[in-house]
Amino acid sequence: MSRFEVNILGCGAATPTMRHLPTAQVVNVRDKLFMVDCGEGAQVAFRRAHLNYNRLGHIFLSHLHGDHCFGLFGLLSTMALTGHTGELVIHAHPDAEVLLRPMFDYFCRENPFDIRFNALSPSSSEVVYSDRSVSVRTIPLKHRIPTCGFLFEEAVGDRHLRGDMVEFYNIPTYMRAAIKQGADFATPDGKVVPNSQLTLPPTPPARYAYCSDTMYSEGIIPYIEGVDLLYHEATYADDAEAMARTTYHSTARQAARIAAKAHVGRLLLGHFSARYNDEKILLQQALEEFAHTELAHENMNVVLRR
Repeated sequence: MSRFEVNILGCGAATPTMRHLPTAQVVNVRDKLFMVDCGEGAQVAFRRAHLNYNRLGHIFLSHLHGDHCFGLFGLLSTMALTGHTGELVIHAHPDAEVLLRPMFDYFCRENPFDIRFNALSPSSSEVVYSDRSVSVRTIPLKHRIPTCGFLFEEAVGDRHLRGDMVEFYNIPTYMRAAIKQGADFATPDGKVVPNSQLTLPPTPPARYAYCSDTMYSEGIIPYIEGVDLLYHEATYADDAEAMARTTYHSTARQAARIAAKAHVGRLLLGHFSARYNDEKILLQQALEEFAHTELAHENMNVVLRR
């Protein structure tokens, strides 16, 4: 197991303010970068976070509202100028390629890297990406247009060798990797020692759930149950609960209730409405429901695993 962290590039709602940029963040798993949404200003925030464009291979779009995707054109143009190579995959609703491909073809005609679209089905949960380090699964959300969240989960690592057993049986170095992966051990006299006596369970994989934009929905709980970190939109405070319902958004208190019901480790609030000059009221109301709550902010780095 190694690095797993979340970098917040923007955590505001649709209207940019002097305090917040529209939604964008980067998940770093073992130095592979995965962008989640790409609002305006994302490329500048990407630079401020000292992230490397060459490590970015996948962008996941929750939905096709402008505050979640209008930063794509500038980002990809800059990536072309800085010599990014290989393939960039954009995971999004099927309409994304219809809408965005002509823009890319026009503004990025001499693009040195390939752009591929992977169509998502926001109404169902499916694994849309996996490698030896991490898998990404969609989470159906309730918003005004088809929208999904994303669950990032580390791959399960090897089991841990018990030092006392290694010493007791004098297990050769060349056999230890196989035992970590589940093999039994045969002693020189033919006795088979089961793996369960030689190892301890692997470190539980870190899990991160991104849920924005969405109204209050307990339907997401089975997908996010017990995650280490939940980012949940908290567009409004209690005073605008009716507006949240009308616009298919959530209040901070509702986000915290979801976190409590799902028994998550930590809750990170984001997607703040421009009507609030100070998000302390959002934090205060959320803390009344779930103690392990924080406010997101630009340039924030949240470490799940070093």
